[in-house]
Amino acid sequence: MSVDETPLTTFPSFNSSSSQPIHILTSVPDVTFVPAIPLPNIPSFRENQPLLQRMESSSETYCNCNSFADDPEFTSIVKDAEFAIVNDVLPERIYQGSSGSYFVKNLDGVSIGVFKPKDEEPYGRLNPKWTKWMHKLCCPCCFGRSCLVPNQGYLSEAGASLVDQKLQLNIVPKTKVVRLTSETFNYSAIDRAKSRSKINLLQRFPNLHFNRIGLPPKVGSFQLFVDGYKDADFWLKKFESDPLPEDLQRQFQLQFERLVVLDYIIRNTDRGNDNWLIKYVKPDTSPRKENFVERKVEVKLVAIDNGLAFPFKHPDSWRAYPYYWAWLPIAKIPFSSETRDLVLPQLSDMNFVQDLCEELHDLFKADRGFDRNAFEKQMSVMRGQILNLTQALKDGKSPVQLVQMTPVIVERSKTGVRGRIRAINDSFTQTFQNKAPFFSWC
Repeated sequence: MSVDETPLTTFPSFNSSSSQPIHILTSVPDVTFVPAIPLPNIPSFRENQPLLQRMESSSETYCNCNSFADDPEFTSIVKDAEFAIVNDVLPERIYQGSSGSYFVKNLDGVSIGVFKPKDEEPYGRLNPKWTKWMHKLCCPCCFGRSCLVPNQGYLSEAGASLVDQKLQLNIVPKTKVVRLTSETFNYSAIDRAKSRSKINLLQRFPNLHFNRIGLPPKVGSFQLFVDGYKDADFWLKKFESDPLPEDLQRQFQLQFERLVVLDYIIRNTDRGNDNWLIKYVKPDTSPRKENFVERKVEVKLVAIDNGLAFPFKHPDSWRAYPYYWAWLPIAKIPFSSETRDLVLPQLSDMNFVQDLCEELHDLFKADRGFDRNAFEKQMSVMRGQILNLTQALKDGKSPVQLVQMTPVIVERSKTGVRGRIRAINDSFTQTFQNKAPFFSWC
């Protein structure tokens, strides 16, 4: 059944005591039966549009959101995930953590990514974890993090990956924003009922036509899966009793410094030793056999769970949300010359910093709740973090000394053209945070 939908015409109210408009249908939708003819492929997430268009960002209208022209390899992986879901190899919910997140698999059942839907984030309306529901119900005054924009975790995940690639740190598994649909995701009862109704109607009337059959797609972050890694806490305890060889310790130190650079720039408020991972390939001490292939001895580090970053202000209420890596002995070692040479020339260039802000703007504005003023505050915090990091690298400080520096906010004041066009008269104001959180250790 095809439905030609006619938008509403809005007329001003004739009642002088009310300012509410009156909505009148200019015509009745035409409903006809059509023969079952081959139809072109219609995007799976293009639902029948309502008569009254939602007030949402135009960037959330139909686009091929799972295709990335600049990254065909990532696009191919996401397509593999979609093909697997169509063939009933469904994502599997991760039961650790405080949000709805899922291992996404390929057709062979091998995990290829981690998908975190926006509406299943720790404070999302469809979060399947009851702990956050209890938190909201019993302790509403302590619910959420007052320094973060609510329900932007998926953008924070993708933003951390963008910063990582921009600075060539290579410690964040590539992450982008995609849309996926699966029966294993947490949907509302209404969405599931609508999906079942459409399927039942099609079974009774095969000639009916809907623009989409099934559940609506969910927008969220898709992070590539990394194999062979364990929680940092596991290996850090092992390294205390069985220290790394000197060459591997140096390799680990350099990657640890990159983690510090990333976390400090994005002001990660949730970096414990359980959400960064270490992979350690030990030397093979077993007797060598015929056709023996020597494995590469290495230690690698990746930063995951970056969804609670990019605050619009420094923490200043109850909790400080410290970086837990700052208590490690390795954090007392000054930054290496390799790390300084890698990031200092870029962070010292104001054009590079502005390019980074603009790329983050292009990413964040895709959210229907995007607020430019809040985003500018987020970038003001990030600029201040970059300013402190630049000075610490120049002074040869250590990560511990870096986190002890006074938080800075660098706000932009522009009297000329707004948007991505830069004005010559751009100026920045530097301010220091004076208010400290009540608890400084958590």
